[in-house]
Amino acid sequence: MQWIKLFTCACLLLSFRCAAQDFTGRPELLALRDELVAAKLYESQEIDAIFSEVKRLDRVIALMDAPLRAPTPWHVYWPRHIGGDRFLRATEFSAANRAALARAEVAYGVPGQVIAAIIGVETIYGRITGNIRVIDALATLGFDYPRRAEFFRNELREFLILTKELGRNPLDIRGSFAGAMGWPQFMPSSYRKWAVDFDGSGKVDLWESREDIVGSVASFLAGHGWQRGGPVMLPIAIPNDEIVKSFDGGLTERKPFAWWKSQGIQIVRQDADVVLPPDDALAGLISLDRADGTNEYWITFENFYVITRYNRSRMYASSVWSLAYALKRRGDSPTR
Repeated sequence: MQWIKLFTCACLLLSFRCAAQDFTGRPELLALRDELVAAKLYESQEIDAIFSEVKRLDRVIALMDAPLRAPTPWHVYWPRHIGGDRFLRATEFSAANRAALARAEVAYGVPGQVIAAIIGVETIYGRITGNIRVIDALATLGFDYPRRAEFFRNELREFLILTKELGRNPLDIRGSFAGAMGWPQFMPSSYRKWAVDFDGSGKVDLWESREDIVGSVASFLAGHGWQRGGPVMLPIAIPNDEIVKSFDGGLTERKPFAWWKSQGIQIVRQDADVVLPPDDALAGLISLDRADGTNEYWITFENFYVITRYNRSRMYASSVWSLAYALKRRGDSPTR
């Protein structure tokens, strides 16, 4: 039976080599290699050596193609994203990084509670940052996922440039199945564009430097239009039936704030430090379903839509604000 074992081992070794060389010789890879070599960022043999180790990950495609399920109800969604010990961890993170959060708030205008909340919702303060090799994920999606291949090939290019800038081996970095990295879960293009050296070390580290993590989240939000001192979302009384019927997927079109007021929209809670936007500012309504079968309604402003640039989900943005508001109510303001 020894020959069977040897044959099996040989087959496993061959399959491993084939998997590791899935992309060698692919026209898309050759074009990327030529581009990076022409830009004097890599040598041809360097790219070839890297991609001789890159693997196609079928599970990444399976995750991208997972069938769409019915949206998770809000009363189920928010405990998953901000329940458990998330608030405790948020307070601990805010206390441990008070100085960095205060500096970021002054520099970028983004409240420290919002910065802390996003990091908590994204990775539970570094607990879950992903364990898939980023280059494998991006190559798989860039070369073998036609629906979004162009996007992921660009992210692969950005990743290879980024690792060169960071002086890191691209084969060593792990992240999500879509290639997001670090505590803030930045895609490579976002890392290169928005991440900042907030601790003055001369490099940007979104895994180990809490200052860089904080500053980079603030930089991302500010770069996408965060309005300093502006509201995010405010609870409203139940709208009239006509407006309720206009909701599509739990939200409405954005209209001038004055229009909503003319339709009888009433804000039921507004903290003293909240300054409402001018009448011509765009606002929208969202609904969030409760466990008892009723809905709660909110009016959302520009800063809410800035948060959705991180994740285009009304429930994601609402969970971020829920955690941030809990920190605010606790009096956990880094600038105080």
